[in-house]
Amino acid sequence: MKVLYVGEIIGRSGVYTFKKALNELRTCYPYDFLIVNADGATSGNGLGRSHAAYIFKMGANAITLGECCFYKKDLTENMEKTPYVLRPENLSHDAPGSGSKVFKIHSSSGNEKIAVAIFIGQNGFTRIHACNPFTNLSVLLEHLRKQTPYVIVDFHAQASAEKKTFFYAADGLCSAVIGSHNRVQTTDETILPCGTACISDAGRTGSFQSVGGCETNSRIREYLTGIPDWTKDAWDALELQGVYIDIAKDGKPRSIERVKIPVRKDNNIT
Repeated sequence: MKVLYVGEIIGRSGVYTFKKALNELRTCYPYDFLIVNADGATSGNGLGRSHAAYIFKMGANAITLGECCFYKKDLTENMEKTPYVLRPENLSHDAPGSGSKVFKIHSSSGNEKIAVAIFIGQNGFTRIHACNPFTNLSVLLEHLRKQTPYVIVDFHAQASAEKKTFFYAADGLCSAVIGSHNRVQTTDETILPCGTACISDAGRTGSFQSVGGCETNSRIREYLTGIPDWTKDAWDALELQGVYIDIAKDGKPRSIERVKIPVRKDNNIT
């Protein structure tokens, strides 16, 4: 099983970058299953329903969200109609949507199932109230492994120490844990001793010469004034980032590889 994970899409430029890079992705990284983190796809924070449908239509098999999962009302009210969109598993059971799902796919080796789950960390998030991601981790992963050996976890967290601890807690219980949220691709991809692939952050999709994918002057003004503004897109040095994981039939990863695909902006895009 070959799984491609696309790092967090940021704004309109990120959606554009994802679309433009798809053909090269399919050629250079032939995948059986495509996971896209889209926590910042709509105006740099959250995911609107139309963007969710568009990313899915372009080929994403699963879309994961983090702390911005309920920022866009049109998607929040329709999560039951978008089962391919996953919000963090460790939220209240009364929250809309689901944090894990087993997908049926036709892979290069025949009909298969693959499970995807997303958890959110507890350090640094003030606008969302999540339970301890460690508490029910082993229970959920055991439940998913009974249905398929291929289990991928997105851990959306801010603190690197929490991410590393989570990786070791999940080691041997799933195929891979992919860190997200920081929007900066790290170079620590590895396979842990018990056979789980991990990376602290898969990076972002959109402008590389930016602040987390956002226009630089707007971020400077926020630090000067205290007024947040995520509405201005950055278009310099477009790049898709992510990771590519090759998984054996027993669910153990053979390899994990960082993905970086530069994209040229068309002159008519403003």
